[in-house]
Amino acid sequence: MKFSIAIHMERFSPEESMKDVMSKTLEVVRMADEGGFETVWSAEHHTIEFTIAPNPFTILTWWAGHTERIRLGTATVVAPYWSPIRLAGEAALCDHLTGGRLELGIARGAYQYEFDRMAGGIPQQEGVAYLKEIVPAVKSLWAGDYAHEGKYWRFPTATSVPKPLQQPSPPIWVAARDPGTFDWAVRNGANILSTPLSRPVSEVQVLADKFNEAVANNPGVPRPRFMMLRRTCVYERPEDWEVPVRASIDYGRAFENLFQNIGMVRNGFPESISYEAVKNRTEYDPRSIRDNLVFGTPDEVIEKLMVYEAAGVDQFSLGLGFNLPIEVQRKSLDLFIREVMPVFAAREREREAATKAAQPAPALAG
Repeated sequence: MKFSIAIHMERFSPEESMKDVMSKTLEVVRMADEGGFETVWSAEHHTIEFTIAPNPFTILTWWAGHTERIRLGTATVVAPYWSPIRLAGEAALCDHLTGGRLELGIARGAYQYEFDRMAGGIPQQEGVAYLKEIVPAVKSLWAGDYAHEGKYWRFPTATSVPKPLQQPSPPIWVAARDPGTFDWAVRNGANILSTPLSRPVSEVQVLADKFNEAVANNPGVPRPRFMMLRRTCVYERPEDWEVPVRASIDYGRAFENLFQNIGMVRNGFPESISYEAVKNRTEYDPRSIRDNLVFGTPDEVIEKLMVYEAAGVDQFSLGLGFNLPIEVQRKSLDLFIREVMPVFAAREREREAATKAAQPAPALAG
Protein backbone atom coordinates (compact mmCIF):
# COMPACT_ATOMS: atom_id res chain seq x y z
CA MET A 1 0.00 0.00 0.00
CA LYS A 2 1.35 3.40 -1.06
CA PHE A 3 0.57 6.72 0.59
CA SER A 4 -0.53 10.14 -0.61
CA ILE A 5 -1.83 13.33 0.96
CA ALA A 6 -4.88 15.42 0.12
CA ILE A 7 -4.53 19.04 1.09
CA HIS A 8 -5.85 22.44 0.12
CA MET A 9 -5.32 26.03 1.03
CA GLU A 10 -7.77 26.93 3.77
CA ARG A 11 -8.76 30.07 5.64
CA PHE A 12 -11.12 29.90 8.58
CA SER A 13 -10.66 33.53 9.56
CA PRO A 14 -10.36 36.76 7.51
CA GLU A 15 -7.47 37.66 9.81
CA GLU A 16 -5.24 35.05 8.17
CA SER A 17 -3.45 36.25 5.05
CA MET A 18 -3.23 34.33 1.79
CA LYS A 19 0.54 34.65 2.02
CA ASP A 20 0.55 32.67 5.27
CA VAL A 21 -1.94 30.13 3.92
CA MET A 22 0.19 29.52 0.84
CA SER A 23 3.38 29.21 2.88
CA LYS A 24 1.86 26.64 5.25
CA THR A 25 0.40 24.57 2.42
CA LEU A 26 3.65 24.52 0.49
CA GLU A 27 5.57 23.46 3.61
CA VAL A 28 3.36 20.37 3.96
CA VAL A 29 3.64 19.54 0.25
CA ARG A 30 7.44 19.72 0.38
CA MET A 31 7.51 17.53 3.49
CA ALA A 32 5.43 14.94 1.65
CA ASP A 33 7.75 15.05 -1.36
CA GLU A 34 10.88 14.64 0.75
CA GLY A 35 9.20 11.97 2.90
CA GLY A 36 8.47 9.63 0.00
CA PHE A 37 4.73 10.04 -0.49
CA GLU A 38 3.53 8.87 -3.90
CA THR A 39 1.05 11.66 -4.73
CA VAL A 40 -0.29 14.97 -3.44
CA TRP A 41 -3.90 15.72 -4.36
CA SER A 42 -5.61 19.11 -4.79
CA ALA A 43 -9.36 19.66 -5.04
CA GLU A 44 -11.46 22.08 -7.09
CA HIS A 45 -13.76 24.41 -5.16
CA HIS A 46 -15.20 27.86 -5.72
CA THR A 47 -16.18 30.84 -3.52
CA ILE A 48 -15.32 28.96 -0.29
CA GLU A 49 -12.47 30.18 1.89
CA PHE A 50 -11.77 26.86 3.62
CA THR A 51 -11.09 25.18 0.28
CA ILE A 52 -9.29 27.74 -1.89
CA ALA A 53 -8.87 25.93 -5.21
CA PRO A 54 -10.59 27.59 -8.19
CA ASN A 55 -8.23 25.81 -10.59
CA PRO A 56 -6.32 22.78 -9.27
CA PHE A 57 -4.08 22.73 -12.37
CA THR A 58 -2.64 26.10 -11.35
CA ILE A 59 -1.99 24.78 -7.85
CA LEU A 60 -0.31 21.60 -9.12
CA THR A 61 1.94 23.62 -11.44
CA TRP A 62 2.96 25.77 -8.46
CA TRP A 63 3.72 22.69 -6.36
CA ALA A 64 5.67 21.11 -9.22
CA GLY A 65 8.15 23.98 -9.12
CA HIS A 66 8.92 23.25 -5.45
CA THR A 67 9.04 19.43 -5.50
CA GLU A 68 11.17 16.76 -7.14
CA ARG A 69 9.43 13.38 -7.30
CA ILE A 70 5.92 13.42 -5.91
CA ARG A 71 3.12 12.97 -8.40
CA LEU A 72 0.50 15.70 -8.61
CA GLY A 73 -3.19 14.91 -8.75
CA THR A 74 -6.57 16.58 -8.99
CA ALA A 75 -8.92 15.17 -6.37
CA THR A 76 -10.94 16.28 -8.00
CA VAL A 77 -11.99 18.48 -10.91
CA VAL A 78 -15.79 18.75 -11.02
CA ALA A 79 -17.20 17.52 -14.33
CA PRO A 80 -20.20 19.90 -14.71
CA TYR A 81 -17.94 22.96 -14.32
CA TRP A 82 -15.84 22.19 -17.42
CA SER A 83 -16.16 21.73 -21.15
CA PRO A 84 -14.38 18.66 -22.57
CA ILE A 85 -12.12 20.78 -24.80
CA ARG A 86 -11.03 23.04 -21.96
CA LEU A 87 -10.46 20.17 -19.54
CA ALA A 88 -8.44 18.19 -22.10
CA GLY A 89 -6.22 21.16 -22.92
CA GLU A 90 -5.74 22.38 -19.35
CA ALA A 91 -4.89 18.90 -18.08
CA ALA A 92 -2.47 18.21 -20.95
CA LEU A 93 -0.68 21.52 -20.44
CA CYS A 94 -0.42 20.81 -16.70
CA ASP A 95 1.09 17.43 -17.54
CA HIS A 96 3.84 19.19 -19.50
CA LEU A 97 4.39 21.89 -16.88
CA THR A 98 4.76 19.25 -14.15
CA GLY A 99 7.16 17.08 -16.14
CA GLY A 100 4.66 14.29 -16.71
CA ARG A 101 3.59 13.97 -13.09
CA LEU A 102 -0.15 14.62 -13.52
CA GLU A 103 -2.83 12.28 -12.13
CA LEU A 104 -6.27 13.42 -13.35
CA GLY A 105 -9.06 12.81 -10.85
CA ILE A 106 -12.62 13.69 -11.86
CA ALA A 107 -15.86 13.74 -9.84
CA ARG A 108 -19.49 14.60 -10.16
CA GLY A 109 -19.23 17.28 -7.43
CA ALA A 110 -20.34 17.39 -3.81
CA TYR A 111 -21.72 20.77 -2.76
CA GLN A 112 -25.17 21.92 -3.90
CA TYR A 113 -24.03 25.39 -2.80
CA GLU A 114 -21.42 25.33 -5.58
CA PHE A 115 -23.80 23.82 -8.15
CA ASP A 116 -26.12 26.77 -7.60
CA ARG A 117 -23.28 29.12 -8.52
CA MET A 118 -21.19 27.13 -11.00
CA ALA A 119 -23.62 24.80 -12.79
CA GLY A 120 -26.84 26.76 -13.16
CA GLY A 121 -28.42 25.22 -10.09
CA ILE A 122 -28.73 21.68 -11.44
CA PRO A 123 -29.24 19.05 -8.72
CA GLN A 124 -25.91 17.81 -7.41
CA GLN A 125 -27.01 14.24 -8.09
CA GLU A 126 -27.13 15.00 -11.84
CA GLY A 127 -23.38 15.60 -11.85
CA VAL A 128 -22.69 11.90 -12.40
CA ALA A 129 -24.22 12.09 -15.90
CA TYR A 130 -21.83 14.94 -16.77
CA LEU A 131 -18.97 12.83 -15.42
CA LYS A 132 -19.86 9.88 -17.62
CA GLU A 133 -20.02 12.09 -20.72
CA ILE A 134 -16.87 14.14 -20.18
CA VAL A 135 -14.34 11.36 -19.44
CA PRO A 136 -14.63 9.55 -22.80
CA ALA A 137 -14.71 12.91 -24.60
CA VAL A 138 -11.46 14.07 -22.96
CA LYS A 139 -9.74 10.78 -23.81
CA SER A 140 -10.88 11.10 -27.44
CA LEU A 141 -9.61 14.69 -27.66
CA TRP A 142 -6.23 13.55 -26.33
CA ALA A 143 -6.11 10.88 -29.04
CA GLY A 144 -6.72 13.23 -31.99
CA ASP A 145 -9.47 14.93 -33.99
CA TYR A 146 -12.88 14.33 -32.47
CA ALA A 147 -16.41 15.74 -32.83
CA HIS A 148 -18.92 15.41 -30.01
CA GLU A 149 -22.72 15.26 -29.97
CA GLY A 150 -23.76 14.54 -26.41
CA LYS A 151 -26.52 15.50 -24.01
CA TYR A 152 -24.52 18.22 -22.26
CA TRP A 153 -21.85 19.24 -24.78
CA ARG A 154 -21.74 19.56 -28.57
CA PHE A 155 -18.83 20.70 -30.69
CA PRO A 156 -17.46 20.11 -34.21
CA THR A 157 -14.17 18.37 -34.93
CA ALA A 158 -11.44 19.52 -32.55
CA THR A 159 -8.49 18.12 -30.66
CA SER A 160 -6.60 18.76 -27.44
CA VAL A 161 -3.81 21.30 -27.73
CA PRO A 162 -1.37 20.36 -26.42
CA LYS A 163 -1.47 16.60 -26.20
CA PRO A 164 -0.39 15.17 -22.82
CA LEU A 165 3.26 14.42 -22.14
CA GLN A 166 2.32 11.01 -20.70
CA GLN A 167 1.18 8.65 -23.42
CA PRO A 168 -1.38 7.49 -24.17
CA SER A 169 -2.66 9.72 -21.34
CA PRO A 170 -2.13 10.67 -17.72
CA PRO A 171 -3.75 8.20 -15.31
CA ILE A 172 -7.45 8.97 -14.88
CA TRP A 173 -9.18 8.53 -11.54
CA VAL A 174 -12.93 8.68 -10.91
CA ALA A 175 -14.45 9.49 -7.52
CA ALA A 176 -16.98 6.79 -6.64
CA ARG A 177 -19.18 5.68 -3.78
CA ASP A 178 -22.19 4.08 -5.49
CA PRO A 179 -21.91 0.71 -7.28
CA GLY A 180 -22.96 2.11 -10.67
CA THR A 181 -20.09 4.62 -10.71
CA PHE A 182 -17.60 1.96 -9.60
CA ASP A 183 -18.70 -0.30 -12.45
CA TRP A 184 -18.69 2.47 -15.06
CA ALA A 185 -15.24 3.71 -14.01
CA VAL A 186 -13.66 0.24 -14.09
CA ARG A 187 -15.28 -0.53 -17.44
CA ASN A 188 -13.80 2.68 -18.85
CA GLY A 189 -10.28 1.98 -17.60
CA ALA A 190 -10.26 4.54 -14.78
CA ASN A 191 -8.74 4.16 -11.33
CA ILE A 192 -11.00 4.65 -8.30
CA LEU A 193 -10.94 7.38 -5.66
CA SER A 194 -13.24 6.75 -2.72
CA THR A 195 -13.79 7.80 0.87
CA PRO A 196 -15.64 6.33 3.85
CA LEU A 197 -16.32 9.94 4.97
CA SER A 198 -16.80 9.85 8.76
CA ARG A 199 -18.63 6.53 8.78
CA PRO A 200 -17.62 3.51 10.88
CA VAL A 201 -14.58 1.45 9.93
CA SER A 202 -16.88 -1.18 8.45
CA GLU A 203 -17.49 1.26 5.56
CA VAL A 204 -13.95 0.54 4.32
CA GLN A 205 -14.94 -3.03 3.47
CA VAL A 206 -18.28 -1.87 2.05
CA LEU A 207 -16.43 0.28 -0.49
CA ALA A 208 -13.87 -2.46 -1.13
CA ASP A 209 -16.69 -4.90 -1.90
CA LYS A 210 -18.11 -2.45 -4.45
CA PHE A 211 -14.69 -2.14 -6.05
CA ASN A 212 -14.13 -5.90 -6.15
CA GLU A 213 -17.59 -6.49 -7.61
CA ALA A 214 -16.91 -3.94 -10.36
CA VAL A 215 -13.59 -5.61 -11.16
CA ALA A 216 -15.27 -9.03 -11.29
CA ASN A 217 -18.00 -7.67 -13.56
CA ASN A 218 -15.40 -6.48 -16.08
CA PRO A 219 -13.05 -9.46 -16.56
CA GLY A 220 -11.52 -8.14 -19.78
CA VAL A 221 -10.32 -4.92 -18.16
CA PRO A 222 -6.99 -4.73 -16.28
CA ARG A 223 -7.52 -4.20 -12.55
CA PRO A 224 -7.35 -0.46 -11.84
CA ARG A 225 -5.83 1.11 -8.75
CA PHE A 226 -7.98 1.75 -5.70
CA MET A 227 -7.33 4.81 -3.52
CA MET A 228 -9.12 5.61 -0.28
CA LEU A 229 -9.10 8.98 1.49
CA ARG A 230 -9.67 9.45 5.21
CA ARG A 231 -8.93 12.31 7.61
CA THR A 232 -5.68 11.46 9.37
CA CYS A 233 -3.71 12.77 12.33
CA VAL A 234 -0.82 11.07 14.15
CA TYR A 235 0.17 12.25 17.62
CA GLU A 236 2.64 11.08 20.25
CA ARG A 237 0.37 10.65 23.28
CA PRO A 238 -3.07 8.97 23.41
CA GLU A 239 -4.48 11.99 25.27
CA ASP A 240 -3.70 14.28 22.30
CA TRP A 241 -6.80 13.10 20.40
CA GLU A 242 -9.00 16.07 21.31
CA VAL A 243 -7.41 18.63 18.95
CA PRO A 244 -7.96 16.69 15.69
CA VAL A 245 -11.35 15.42 16.81
CA ARG A 246 -12.59 18.93 17.59
CA ALA A 247 -11.20 20.24 14.29
CA SER A 248 -12.92 17.41 12.40
CA ILE A 249 -16.29 18.07 14.07
CA ASP A 250 -16.14 21.82 13.40
CA TYR A 251 -15.08 21.25 9.79
CA GLY A 252 -17.85 18.70 9.33
CA ARG A 253 -20.55 21.12 10.49
CA ALA A 254 -19.37 23.66 7.87
CA PHE A 255 -19.28 20.88 5.27
CA GLU A 256 -22.90 19.98 6.08
CA ASN A 257 -23.85 23.62 5.44
CA LEU A 258 -22.51 23.39 1.89
CA PHE A 259 -23.55 19.82 1.18
CA GLN A 260 -27.14 20.29 2.37
CA ASN A 261 -27.27 23.96 1.27
CA ILE A 262 -28.95 24.94 4.52
CA GLY A 263 -26.69 27.58 6.12
CA MET A 264 -25.28 31.01 5.45
CA VAL A 265 -21.96 31.72 3.74
CA ARG A 266 -20.69 35.19 4.52
CA ASN A 267 -17.93 36.59 2.34
CA GLY A 268 -16.74 33.07 1.56
CA PHE A 269 -16.86 31.74 5.14
CA PRO A 270 -19.53 29.05 5.77
CA GLU A 271 -21.19 29.14 9.16
CA SER A 272 -21.27 25.92 11.17
CA ILE A 273 -24.81 24.59 11.28
CA SER A 274 -26.36 23.43 14.55
CA TYR A 275 -26.07 19.82 15.65
CA GLU A 276 -29.86 19.52 15.31
CA ALA A 277 -29.53 20.12 11.54
CA VAL A 278 -26.67 17.66 11.05
CA LYS A 279 -27.51 14.39 9.31
CA ASN A 280 -26.11 11.19 10.84
CA ARG A 281 -25.46 12.95 14.15
CA THR A 282 -23.90 9.81 15.60
CA GLU A 283 -20.95 10.42 13.27
CA TYR A 284 -20.24 13.63 15.20
CA ASP A 285 -19.82 11.91 18.53
CA PRO A 286 -16.21 12.63 19.65
CA ARG A 287 -15.46 9.01 20.49
CA SER A 288 -16.87 7.82 17.16
CA ILE A 289 -14.75 10.37 15.31
CA ARG A 290 -11.63 9.24 17.16
CA ASP A 291 -12.35 5.58 16.45
CA ASN A 292 -13.58 5.88 12.85
CA LEU A 293 -10.99 8.25 11.43
CA VAL A 294 -7.27 7.52 11.20
CA PHE A 295 -6.42 9.38 14.39
CA GLY A 296 -4.02 7.96 16.94
CA THR A 297 -0.48 7.29 18.07
CA PRO A 298 1.81 5.69 15.48
CA ASP A 299 0.97 2.19 16.75
CA GLU A 300 -2.76 2.94 16.69
CA VAL A 301 -2.56 4.38 13.18
CA ILE A 302 -0.59 1.38 11.92
CA GLU A 303 -3.27 -0.94 13.31
CA LYS A 304 -6.04 1.11 11.66
CA LEU A 305 -4.24 1.17 8.31
CA MET A 306 -3.97 -2.63 8.34
CA VAL A 307 -7.74 -2.63 7.71
CA TYR A 308 -7.27 -0.64 4.50
CA GLU A 309 -4.38 -2.82 3.37
CA ALA A 310 -6.40 -5.98 4.01
CA ALA A 311 -9.30 -4.50 2.00
CA GLY A 312 -7.06 -4.20 -1.06
CA VAL A 313 -6.49 -0.46 -1.01
CA ASP A 314 -3.52 0.40 -3.27
CA GLN A 315 -3.06 3.95 -2.05
CA PHE A 316 -4.18 5.45 1.25
CA SER A 317 -4.52 9.22 1.18
CA LEU A 318 -4.07 11.23 4.35
CA GLY A 319 -6.77 13.89 4.49
CA LEU A 320 -4.96 16.78 6.14
CA GLY A 321 -7.21 19.69 5.19
CA PHE A 322 -9.71 20.06 8.03
CA ASN A 323 -8.49 23.13 9.93
CA LEU A 324 -5.70 21.40 11.82
CA PRO A 325 -3.18 23.93 13.15
CA ILE A 326 0.00 23.88 11.04
CA GLU A 327 2.12 22.73 13.96
CA VAL A 328 -0.20 19.72 14.38
CA GLN A 329 -0.06 18.95 10.65
CA ARG A 330 3.72 19.23 10.68
CA LYS A 331 4.12 16.92 13.68
CA SER A 332 1.56 14.45 12.32
CA LEU A 333 3.28 14.20 8.96
CA ASP A 334 6.70 13.82 10.57
CA LEU A 335 5.48 10.95 12.76
CA PHE A 336 3.78 9.29 9.80
CA ILE A 337 6.95 9.48 7.70
CA ARG A 338 9.29 8.25 10.45
CA GLU A 339 7.18 5.65 12.24
CA VAL A 340 4.29 4.53 10.04
CA MET A 341 5.50 4.41 6.44
CA PRO A 342 8.57 2.22 7.16
CA VAL A 343 6.32 -0.49 8.58
CA PHE A 344 4.35 -0.77 5.35
CA ALA A 345 7.47 -0.49 3.20
CA ALA A 346 8.94 -3.46 5.09
CA ARG A 347 5.72 -5.43 4.64
CA GLU A 348 5.84 -4.77 0.90
CA ARG A 349 9.45 -5.98 0.70
CA GLU A 350 8.50 -9.15 2.58
CA ARG A 351 5.63 -9.84 0.17
CA GLU A 352 7.87 -9.27 -2.85
CA ALA A 353 10.49 -11.63 -1.43
CA ALA A 354 7.87 -14.30 -0.70
CA THR A 355 6.45 -13.99 -4.22
CA LYS A 356 9.89 -14.29 -5.75
CA ALA A 357 10.73 -17.33 -3.61
CA ALA A 358 7.49 -19.04 -4.67
CA GLN A 359 8.27 -18.74 -8.37
CA PRO A 360 9.72 -21.88 -10.00
CA ALA A 361 13.40 -21.79 -10.81
CA PRO A 362 14.22 -21.44 -14.52
CA ALA A 363 15.10 -24.67 -16.25
CA LEU A 364 18.81 -25.19 -16.98
CA ALA A 365 19.83 -25.51 -20.59
CA GLY A 366 21.16 -28.96 -21.24
